[in-house]
Amino acid sequence: MSGLTTFSAEVQAEVARVREVVSALHAELPRWGLVVWTAGNVSQRVAGADLFVIKPSGVTYDELTPESMVVCDLDGNLVDGDRSPSSDTAAHAYVYRNMPEVGGVVHTHSTYATAWAARAEPVPCVLTMMADEFGGDIPIGPFALIGDDSIGQGIVETLKGSRSPAVLMRNHGPFTIGKDAKAAVKAAVMVEEVARTVHISRQLGEPLPIAQEHVDSLYDRYQNVYGR
Repeated sequence: MSGLTTFSAEVQAEVARVREVVSALHAELPRWGLVVWTAGNVSQRVAGADLFVIKPSGVTYDELTPESMVVCDLDGNLVDGDRSPSSDTAAHAYVYRNMPEVGGVVHTHSTYATAWAARAEPVPCVLTMMADEFGGDIPIGPFALIGDDSIGQGIVETLKGSRSPAVLMRNHGPFTIGKDAKAAVKAAVMVEEVARTVHISRQLGEPLPIAQEHVDSLYDRYQNVYGR
């Protein structure tokens, strides 16, 4: 189906561009070992319209193309595409409706991050990399079932007012946000890396915390100075 004909040529061109971006970024999830089979999804908001692009449901990663990406409105309704949207579409839509600063959302079931989620335990900020990227601990979100926007509500409740771009939804797995889909994918890669490292550290002994003033300093430098 296509409902894009009611949108301007500029919006239609932006949808085509975002489809290319989102399709390419999905390849990063298996490349970094964050997903198996058809699990996981990436979405990105469409500038200039209340729309976002997301992966279709049940399609393997090597079958994904820009044309196979689906377009939804911010209520999660299908606007353009030949397949059903991802089963996590309602969660993505809720985030976009309630966090206008967010331009990209990613969900994976990456092994180590999901293992922390299964224990409902935040990943403690014991690495400078964590201070840089997450500004503190990686928080746990509430248990919620797929099917409506309950997961989205949990994401928003947990991340509103948090510096972390990642939440570990209890018994489910990580969701990450960013200014665009690339930033959210980066956060998904980083959350798995630090979850794995802190897990290994705990096998050797108790990791040492980083003082809050150092966390704040590292976060400020990385977000506002590094790479500028």
